[in-house]
Amino acid sequence: MFKKIIAKLRGKTTSTPQKPASSSEKKSSEKKDGRPARSRSGNKPSNGNRKPRGERSERSERGGPREGSARGGQQRRGGRNEHSESSRGGARGPQRERGRPARDDTFEHPRSEPVKPAVPVDVPAMDTPFSKLGLCDALAYGVQEKGYTQPTAIQAQSIPLILAGRDVIGSAQTGTGKTAAFALPIIQKLGGHGKLRCLVLEPTRELALQVEEAFQTYAKFTDLQITIIYGGVGYGKQLEDLKRGMDIIAATPGRLLDHLEQRNCSLADIDILVLDEVDRMLDMGFLPDVKRIVQHTPKSRQTLFFTATIPPEIAELAGWALNNPEKVEIGRQRAPAETVSHGFYQVVASQKFDLFELLLKQTDFKSVIVFTRTRMGADRIAQRLKRSGHTAAVMHSDRSQRERVEALQGFKSGEFEMLIATDIAARGLDIAGVSHVVNYDVPENAEDYVHRVGRTGRAQSTGDAFTLVTEDDVRNARSIERYMGVGVERKKIEGFEYIYSALFDENAQPAAPKKTSRLHRGVRR
Repeated sequence: MFKKIIAKLRGKTTSTPQKPASSSEKKSSEKKDGRPARSRSGNKPSNGNRKPRGERSERSERGGPREGSARGGQQRRGGRNEHSESSRGGARGPQRERGRPARDDTFEHPRSEPVKPAVPVDVPAMDTPFSKLGLCDALAYGVQEKGYTQPTAIQAQSIPLILAGRDVIGSAQTGTGKTAAFALPIIQKLGGHGKLRCLVLEPTRELALQVEEAFQTYAKFTDLQITIIYGGVGYGKQLEDLKRGMDIIAATPGRLLDHLEQRNCSLADIDILVLDEVDRMLDMGFLPDVKRIVQHTPKSRQTLFFTATIPPEIAELAGWALNNPEKVEIGRQRAPAETVSHGFYQVVASQKFDLFELLLKQTDFKSVIVFTRTRMGADRIAQRLKRSGHTAAVMHSDRSQRERVEALQGFKSGEFEMLIATDIAARGLDIAGVSHVVNYDVPENAEDYVHRVGRTGRAQSTGDAFTLVTEDDVRNARSIERYMGVGVERKKIEGFEYIYSALFDENAQPAAPKKTSRLHRGVRR
């Protein structure tokens, strides 16, 4: 009996005797315990349940490659900062970094496309400042329905140039209506539904969503089809829209490149290319991606640049991408809107939140955006505000796309009275009715201050910007004043028991300096 079991283990049968193997063959074909040795190819014996290697290696999502990856396994260049969409993987494969939430394939932005009336639409003959710029009656009527009566300076100068087919570089203070300045003439030039003829590139998902919503609003009296392409969500709805046929796409560079590499869409018929917030794309390291996308479009296109600032790198890109552009520069580039009042509130770091809380109690605010330097700081402040009875939402890159959309929509609808955010919300977001901006942390970059406070005082409305300045922030506060070319008043709150320091009295003892830590290569901080 024992011999039969051994024979079966060795693949033999008692009824079919075989030639005994040599001693050398025995050593190579079996282990010491009598079990069969694994073949040199390294393949385990199949039990019938394992899938073939090719089948197991297929992407779990057939809609496309992993977000942030490029064809052939190469990673796309991009800034590794608060706003970046790209994700990276090391020797262990793709890993989730702090600030890079996993993609939510089940989430789609809860936007409702407007129910468009039958086209053409009979609208009254319009004689308004917008119609005098060359806009048709339907567009002028739609703008009037939005409550806009007078075009802003950037709109008044840009709209006729765009309608005439000129390439444009538009530079204006934030909050001056740049989106309408290019959206209105583009809608008129495209006319009706056809093929993909307009591409608008935005640096962040929030800006892309905002631009797409603006196009949907202004184009409601047309049959133009508009959609949005951005990362952090599944490919399903985007693929459906692309197959259905769109006239206008608002997109972020990373996800659009993924679709181009998979040949889900073509830019061969693009008539108008809009590069919005180009200076922010530069900061985020997206310019290589932008250049690749531009190369997919025809050279005969009309190209529009809209940016808050024009550093040398942007000027170089404009010279490469634009054809004899007209430059529209409105106002002083380094200043926020004149409708915003500024105040620096000096305080020691240990009293920062107490002063902030008292400032809120003494202020008649409608809605407030609070900017912090770090994501952890934003979470901490939001928790303390909630304990104090305030309704607050948090928005930063550690939050998933679903959480960011819910926070932004809740703040816009009035569900939350405060939005605590990092600089991800500082660029271009158009949120109506923001009465106050609070810089809980002074930004290290003076230009970021201008973009932060630009969230209030938009569209000719007034706003207030409060900035809490500690001893460590004095240098950055002064650089902000130099950058804007104006002094900012130092203010105090009556009834607050300040701990005096060198901030208030030159004879007072300065706060103890921070401990320095030695980093690699002898660098201290």
